[in-house]
Amino acid sequence: MQSTNPTAAILVIGDEILSGRTREGNAHHLAKVLSATGFDLREIRVVADDHAQIVGAVQAFDKALGGAYDLLFTSGGIGPTHDDITADAVAAAHGTTLEINETARAALQARCDRMGTELTPNRLRMARAPVGSTLIDNAVSAAPGFSIGNTHVMAGVPEVFRGMVDWLIPRLPGGRPVQSLTIEVRRGESDVAEDLQAIAGEFPDLSLGSYPFNDDQGWGTNLVVRGLDADRVATAMDAVKQRLKL
Repeated sequence: MQSTNPTAAILVIGDEILSGRTREGNAHHLAKVLSATGFDLREIRVVADDHAQIVGAVQAFDKALGGAYDLLFTSGGIGPTHDDITADAVAAAHGTTLEINETARAALQARCDRMGTELTPNRLRMARAPVGSTLIDNAVSAAPGFSIGNTHVMAGVPEVFRGMVDWLIPRLPGGRPVQSLTIEVRRGESDVAEDLQAIAGEFPDLSLGSYPFNDDQGWGTNLVVRGLDADRVATAMDAVKQRLKL
């Protein structure tokens, strides 16, 4: 699919993802949001809670650091415990240091006051942000994320992550949302492969895909046409229907 939209990558951070203990859903959620708001997601990577791995991935992805993509979104590793090292690694990747952000400190203190708890040193870790960064609001639990360069660092807790995404994405300059049409056919993927390839050749500016499924009625295939122009997508889907005599 041809596009001039901003490109993006997602970096998921956490041993619990790689071990299988936690099912990853944040990247799936963000991928849908990016597609709907005009960002072209090009890559998703999962790394361990390892300083060197995180630094390397951030530098490889963040265009401001000579990386591959216009925007990088991270999930995980900004909590209060010893293995929450994302902020440290992102700061290192950007050649800066961490500081206690006073706005973040005030937000955490206000939440602790409301809950009748103490702002302990561990909780205060969540007020750390790289020098030169800006905060990403967290309406769920107060501890913010942050943005530096093209890197946008968000929490791993799904509810908090989604709240941060809702706050952040409207503040970023996007492009044209992806338009998509789908048709279900009761044929195997191999039975439609040749026809789909021929239509893809007629519409090189679009993305055509086939996705097999199996339900209580047997095998079938979802045929999907994606692009940035709704009329063009509709024309290609009409061509699919005509060629397959649907």
